[in-house]
Amino acid sequence: MELLIDKTLKELREWAIKNNLERFRADQIYQWMFKKWEDDPAKMTNLSKELRTWLKENAKFHTLEKIDKVEAPDSVKYLFKTDDGYLVETVLIKEKDHWTLCVSTQIGCNVGCKFCATAKDGLIRNLTVGEIIDQLFWVQKDIKDLPKPWNKVRNIVFMGMGEPLANFNNLKKAVEILIDQKGIDISKRRLTISSSGILYQLRKMANDEVLRNVNLAISLNAPNQKIREEIMPITKTNPFNELWNLLVNYPLPEGRKITLEYVLIKDINDQIDHAKELAKLIKPHRKRFKVNLIPYNPSPILPYERPPQERIYAFQKVLLDNAIIATIRWSKGQDVFGACGQLRAKREIPLLNN
Repeated sequence: MELLIDKTLKELREWAIKNNLERFRADQIYQWMFKKWEDDPAKMTNLSKELRTWLKENAKFHTLEKIDKVEAPDSVKYLFKTDDGYLVETVLIKEKDHWTLCVSTQIGCNVGCKFCATAKDGLIRNLTVGEIIDQLFWVQKDIKDLPKPWNKVRNIVFMGMGEPLANFNNLKKAVEILIDQKGIDISKRRLTISSSGILYQLRKMANDEVLRNVNLAISLNAPNQKIREEIMPITKTNPFNELWNLLVNYPLPEGRKITLEYVLIKDINDQIDHAKELAKLIKPHRKRFKVNLIPYNPSPILPYERPPQERIYAFQKVLLDNAIIATIRWSKGQDVFGACGQLRAKREIPLLNN
């Protein structure tokens, strides 16, 4: 059986012709999948009965198995299993008037950030295009009958498990499927790629005509080389100053800003002096940056803690006093193990490859 959700419309048309189907049938199937989120050929009513039967026997619409769903008032966490037995997390986050979906791009991660539960695994493998898209497919199927605006994911952030740009080709094709107006039709302005700041991959993104038009978020997490290297060892080979120079000169689409994500970790990077150093760095370029302060979401398998609330607000005030856009993103889904890797760590399911 052939998976269909990892194909662009052009590829689906080629698949249809190869299987002696009319080209327009591919367009119909594409719309059933990505406009109506339908995975049952029997319900694709504008297809002939014979074609529906054929699809049921020769095509498949999922490559992930949904094995867990944990709900909290502000988020829903999904746990999926791949065909080869690995676990993938996806988090649906409830904003004021829309959903944001946090999508994973790898199983594990080789970046090695000290404060991240996913890093404990190391990198197992990249997710395929189908596995990236299927996270959205399962979630959309789950919410499509809710009242508006809660029946559709509006924003997608590649901030789940893994370093998205390390899975560059699969990420790019997934983005192409996501932005296709004939299908899912997510605006480039509502797609965000979050990176740990590996210079080679950022330069590659800056030169890519598809990916450079979506939003960029950088996990900065420190105001200098020393602190960043302590919690993000990749900084040894991707120096802070070189990263900052790249960001200052990054080719931004008109009206966009780069989001600087800053996870506040108690007694590590949360002092007023750290805030002042960060403000000094950003202030000359404040029109191209905004800061997203993220109080650390504690993990049962890591030693780090969240700073006290008054310290979080004091850090933000330093930035605001310097006319820098700085918001606090209070971690959602703590009741559902919201930080990357936590629900996976809690669910001890034997991996088929072990």
